[in-house]
Amino acid sequence: MENKTLFHPPYLTLNFGEIFSEKSIYCSIVMFGYLLIIALNAAVISAIALHKSLHEPMYIFIAALCINGLYGSSSFFPGLFYNLLQETQTISYVACMVQIFCIHTYGSIELTILTAMAYDRYVSICNPLRYNTIMTSSKIFKLLIGALFYPNILVGVHVMLTVRLPLCQTEILKIYCDNWSVVRLSCVDTTVNNIFGLFIATCLLAVPLIPILYSYIKIFRVCVKSSKEVRDKALQTCTPHLITFVNFIFDTSFEILLYRFVPSKLPYELRVIMSLQFLVIPPILNPVIYGLKMKEIKSRIIRLFKRNSGK
Repeated sequence: MENKTLFHPPYLTLNFGEIFSEKSIYCSIVMFGYLLIIALNAAVISAIALHKSLHEPMYIFIAALCINGLYGSSSFFPGLFYNLLQETQTISYVACMVQIFCIHTYGSIELTILTAMAYDRYVSICNPLRYNTIMTSSKIFKLLIGALFYPNILVGVHVMLTVRLPLCQTEILKIYCDNWSVVRLSCVDTTVNNIFGLFIATCLLAVPLIPILYSYIKIFRVCVKSSKEVRDKALQTCTPHLITFVNFIFDTSFEILLYRFVPSKLPYELRVIMSLQFLVIPPILNPVIYGLKMKEIKSRIIRLFKRNSGK
């Protein structure tokens, strides 16, 4: 039997394709997008952190969502900008593994925070009299810790399984590293990685989906039997969450399913756009939705900017 030694090339090539031909334009777009994401998310986080009236479970989860958006964007945009300035678009193997871990945990944490938010809305609407006794500081802390560690453990194991693979190729189909793009470069059997990858996808997509659907079924039942005032409150607080959740599920499903099975059959431009939606749209959409939809946050952001501009 052939003795295969572990081999990791020092650098992997990223597939920038036609993007590189217009790099000055794309550099400007990338810089603007990253600064926009930082500004929008920082505004929401600052408004929530600086005003005690917003230190409630719903707003704490929104701040966590914005922090995660900054985390995910920072694992992608600086590297993309750097590569657009280079003659050859490469990434070191170690940096690639770090980016895989960061991007996958970003996506997974986004879903677990959305699950915690759905539970918060369920308690608020279905058990309003017991809300303060259920959603205590201890409960919020436990939900946030669970939302953080559950994805980190699963993704960590996933990345370790990828690290053990020797690679026979060096070209990644995307403009950033993700786990499947590296696994497909291996020259050994990847059945274990494929099976565990589907297991991870199930755990990180289906497991959060169940409590979210359960929460909204309960909320819908309460709304049907309640007054118009209760229905309006439910609509006001649940609509931003639903928009965020549906958008993120759509982008994530494309990444996990369509790109995994038929990457080479998709037009290059479509592959780039759809893969970037997963990393760009949620960090922009989340603060815009919550900052504009929720008048409490919007008013605090306006006050914050007025106070800073007056100094």
